Amino acid sequence: MNYDEYIEEVERFSDDEVVARLAKHLSEWKQDDTDATKLADSIERFFGNSWIERKETHSHLYHLWSTFKKEAIEGIGGLTMNERLYFFGLFERFDNSQSETARKVIYAKLCAKT
Repeated sequence: MNYDEYIEEVERFSDDEVVARLAKHLSEWKQDDTDATKLADSIERFFGNSWIERKETHSHLYHLWSTFKKEAIEGIGGLTMNERLYFFGLFERFDNSQSETARKVIYAKLCAKT
């Protein structure tokens, strides 16, 4: 599962106000400049400090998040840049970068050396 697929799964449950906020946070991360480790920290805090209405929804979304985090974030050092771009759904942003500085931001976001 990549990041975009996770967002789509979260959005399926967005009738819950808390889950809708999670979906918004996940989508906004793709456009900001924070890195993947800060993303992991913020999502872990979100699950720990928010009350999702249905326990089953919480369990399902947290399980998917944990799997994604293990594969994409904890294993990020072993991924190529293309794999990182795929896992985090950032190919388009990277390809549309107009400057080397903009690309360096994405490298930093994905914990990659330039």
